[in-house]
Amino acid sequence: MILTTTNSIEGFKIADYLGIVTGVAINDQTLTSGFSQTKYYQKLQSSVDVVKEKAFQVLTSNAKALGANAVVGIKIEIELTTTNYPMVSITGTAVKILV
Repeated sequence: MILTTTNSIEGFKIADYLGIVTGVAINDQTLTSGFSQTKYYQKLQSSVDVVKEKAFQVLTSNAKALGANAVVGIKIEIELTTTNYPMVSITGTAVKILV
């Protein structure tokens, strides 16, 4: 599966646009501020990395369910919810490319 933020993939022809796909993931462990600011941001970054990977897995699974072999135009949004849960939302267009 090719994943890209661009709207095309150099060297490949998009044969079919299959629809918009998303992948959303949230960390259900609240990040507390009971330690230094540096440690808080390190923990936040680590948590976001894990959640982002989960969101990409969901996006890829949803694209495969449509018969896609690539996702173009990917946009990533990272948000810290009001309860301090890191949430990642990824959206893109599932496509079938000629290989």
